[in-house]
Amino acid sequence: MLKYIGRRILQMIPVFIGVTILLFLLRSPALVPGDPVRMLAGERNVTPAVRAQVIKDYGLDKPIYVQYERYMAKLVRGDLGQSYQQQRPVKTILVQKFPNTLKLALVAILIEAVLGIAAGVLSAVKRFSFWDVLVTLSTSVLVSVPVFWLGMGFQLLFGIKFKQWGLPYLPVTGISPFWNHVILPAFTLASVSTAYAARITRSQLLEVMGQDYIRTATAKGLAGGQVIWRHAMKNAMIPVVTFLGLDLGAMVGGTILTETVFNWDGVGLTIFKAISLRDWPIVTGGVIIIVLMVMVINLVVDISYAFLDPRIRYGHVER
Repeated sequence: MLKYIGRRILQMIPVFIGVTILLFLLRSPALVPGDPVRMLAGERNVTPAVRAQVIKDYGLDKPIYVQYERYMAKLVRGDLGQSYQQQRPVKTILVQKFPNTLKLALVAILIEAVLGIAAGVLSAVKRFSFWDVLVTLSTSVLVSVPVFWLGMGFQLLFGIKFKQWGLPYLPVTGISPFWNHVILPAFTLASVSTAYAARITRSQLLEVMGQDYIRTATAKGLAGGQVIWRHAMKNAMIPVVTFLGLDLGAMVGGTILTETVFNWDGVGLTIFKAISLRDWPIVTGGVIIIVLMVMVINLVVDISYAFLDPRIRYGHVER
């Protein structure tokens, strides 16, 4: 096990380095619009003397590979640089925002797991019935609707219209300690993934239910619920757990649209504002944190296979 984990970590290193190189190159004024010197100086009209001093202080006069080496040297010490706009350490900014994003992602993944698996099981058990058709049509619609459009639709219906009709309504923007603020953004973030989880659960369960050992269990007189939950679901859940695990990382990294629509004060909204302001240290630091989290979650998902299926032993399947 330790050997497998060590090998997987070594495989993550070149991926991480490649991501940092790409992000660092994207900060170059030659590739993206904007003047970082003006942002750093904090003035609309920067004199030549101030420009020269800022360039020297921040090492912008050095070759790009020297700037990258210096950035990586700071990165390994946990230093993500300093925000151009806020003049604060990027690490401090992201640490303050990350709990909000994590809260949103965890609620969304819970919604996805419960509704997606339940819908998939119902669709598979009631194959070709009204419920199967309903789940199939609903998931087809969800995967086709843009997330930002769905979020605005939720705001219009459950926030504005419900309030006008005198019904209990939900907050449509902002964040507070109360959990009702997370309901609409969480459902929005989980919508597409819930549809995919339902589809995967349905297809895997139908495949497993056609196996010989399922027919044997049924022939022995076991109840339908016992056959499904005790025998079929355990093997059918491996691809579903894989998808849910990977999707948790994707949700943490994919909250930019949802957080922007609902003005949710998390990492995604912070990155969006930083892109608008050309505050590249925040953009780079935020993406790096997200990439690290996705890689760690992928590793945890790979390790969890052995607990779901005893035949899997860290990189190969016993036959």
